[in-house]
Order: sequence, then structure tokens, then C-alpha cells
Amino acid sequence: MNDLCISERQKVASLGVGDYQVVDFREVNQLLRNDENTTSFVYEQTQQSILDLIERKNYVAGDRIPSERDLAERCGVHRATVRRAIENLIELGILEKKGTSGTFIPAPVVRRPVSRTALSHSISEIVRQCGGEPGGKLLFFEENLAGQRISDRLGVEVGEPMFVIKRLRTVTDLPFCLETTWIPCQLVEGLVADDVLGNTSFYSLLKDRYGIEIGTSEATIHSATIGSRDASHLNLRSGEAALVVNSVTSDRSGRPIEYLTSLNHPKRVMFTIE
Repeated sequence: MNDLCISERQKVASLGVGDYQVVDFREVNQLLRNDENTTSFVYEQTQQSILDLIERKNYVAGDRIPSERDLAERCGVHRATVRRAIENLIELGILEKKGTSGTFIPAPVVRRPVSRTALSHSISEIVRQCGGEPGGKLLFFEENLAGQRISDRLGVEVGEPMFVIKRLRTVTDLPFCLETTWIPCQLVEGLVADDVLGNTSFYSLLKDRYGIEIGTSEATIHSATIGSRDASHLNLRSGEAALVVNSVTSDRSGRPIEYLTSLNHPKRVMFTIE
């Protein structure tokens, strides 16, 4: 409470007749309400000032905003007021706290729909629908031979030549998933690494060049710890859990064409059931 309100309350309580104090509780309650309104106004004004600063300075996902002390000096308020405003902005999803590292602008959460057809949608399209800017990086592209696991899932012979493609996918420059694709070489003859660089939509490439239209997918989703290299790509600590999707994608005729393993950042991806 501010000093004015405290002094006024003391003045009301000091009124007395003989040994008895006469207190007008209606006046006290009004003073308390005025104090609460003033505090609420300052807090809301501080919150708006922080929002204005974020917009004015063109902060983007991953940027750290000034400290509570700096913001308190800029806004001319106590740090407790700034802390309350920041906590509310975190609850609204506008900011995020990262331990002792500070407060940051969060990346848009990628909401990946789950259904027999949704997991076969272009991930670039999904990112755009969530308000983010899709991006990608090719980590490796190689020809390998199908083992028993791939044989069982795609119905190919053990030893069948396969393309193995691993890409890091980003939302507004922040990594959110690692995807490894196995696809029979005979389905995509002439495919080279340059075809899947950056943010290229693999499913669009299959349709436009090879006439393969995606139909349905069957997938499992679970949580599991991942290796240190994969964790590093996703900006996670070694041994930290990720959301793992294993799926078999089929074309419109029902023929399995792709086995996909997707490692998803637990705070940047949300699976929604359609």
C-alpha cells in the first residue's frame, strides 16, 4: 500500500470518544478499495509497458528481455510489480522463464494433429498454421540397406536399398523436431541430397516428381530419453526426454512407402487429437 493510504487509515483509527475509538468501517473499506485499484492500475500499466517494449524493440522468438531490475527502472516501479506482470505474461504464454537464465520470448508451440491422415501432412504447412516460420537443415542423406525392423514395417525384403534422410526442423529458427525417413530407393529413383535441403516439403516432392500421393499413416507416440547428439540438436540436455513418434506412411492405394521416426521437443510440440 502507498504511504498516503496508510496515513489516512491511521487518521481514521485515531478518532475517539473517551476510552473508545470510533471507526467508520465504510471509510476504511473505501480506502482499501482505492488502494487496490491503484495497485491494479500500476500493475496493468507495467504489463502494458513490457508488451510495448517487446513490440518496439522487435523481439523475436528466443530473445531474452531485460532483467526485472532494468524493467523496474524503465517503468519507475518496484521490482515486485514487474515480477507480477512478468508472471502473468508467462501464464498467458507471451513470455517464458528459463531457470536462472532469464525471461525469453517463446517459440510458437507447434500443434501436430493426430489422426490416420494428420501425421502425413506437410510439417511446413503445420508450422505456418501455428503462426511460426518453418525452417530445416539436412543432417545426413545416405543409401543404406533395410534391416529386419524396416522390412517388417514396410513389407520390403531385408537388404532392400533404402534412402535414409535425417532433417532438423525449426519453427522461427528454434529447433522443435528431428525426423529420420526411410524410403525404398526404387520409389524415388534419382533422388539426391539437394532435393531435400532446407525447408523442402518431402511429401510435395513425392507428389510432384514421382506421382506418389500420401494417404494414411499409422503411428505410435511415447516419451523416451534421447542420445546426447540428438539432444544437442534440439537444445535439450543429454538424457532429457523427448516425444517420440514412429510411423508408417502409406500412399493412396494403401502401399507402405515410408518409415518415419520423429523426435519432438517436449516444450515446443503439442500433439492434438482430431
